[in-house]
Amino acid sequence: MSRPRLLGLTGSIGMGKSTTAALFREKGVPVWDADAAVHALYAEGGGAVRPLAALCPEAVRHGAVDRDALKAWIAREPEALMRIEAVVHPLVAADRQAFIDRHQNAPLLVLDIPLLFETGADKWLDAVLVVTAAPEVQRARVLDRPGMTEAQLDAILARQMPDAEKRARADHVIETLTPDHAGAEVAALIESLGTANA
Repeated sequence: MSRPRLLGLTGSIGMGKSTTAALFREKGVPVWDADAAVHALYAEGGGAVRPLAALCPEAVRHGAVDRDALKAWIAREPEALMRIEAVVHPLVAADRQAFIDRHQNAPLLVLDIPLLFETGADKWLDAVLVVTAAPEVQRARVLDRPGMTEAQLDAILARQMPDAEKRARADHVIETLTPDHAGAEVAALIESLGTANA
């Protein structure tokens, strides 16, 4: 039996990844969002709440995981991040597999993974799409976000794989110049993968 083609979607901050994911959804392609999966796991009743409370009781407030408390714990204890990841990564992987299982009849699935290359996801995906934009466009977009500063942006970029390296490792690249341009590129990519929806 044929299975869906798995297309990984990634890109640095401000490159238009969320917009591009929405364009795939508009064209009927199911999209799994790694960040949304983590948010659900951290929310009240989420699968990560109880195991993280066992590791660090102060990290859970009002029945949900407090991200600021987790960051404080990581700052205090260098091994905390590894312990958190040991809990969260298998839960995220299970959520992703459940999504794939639910959509076995779809010809194409998009997996929106911010740290795609950093986590080695490119090894099991069928193809990788990187979204990109000129550095000045990227900076303008991110600095337009409430509360964002130049220093914060520089710190985020320092932790992310450089855009040029992501593009070099990608199977497909879309420059998110305008929504119309990105939409046309997404439509062309879906068609080129032989999975255009009737």
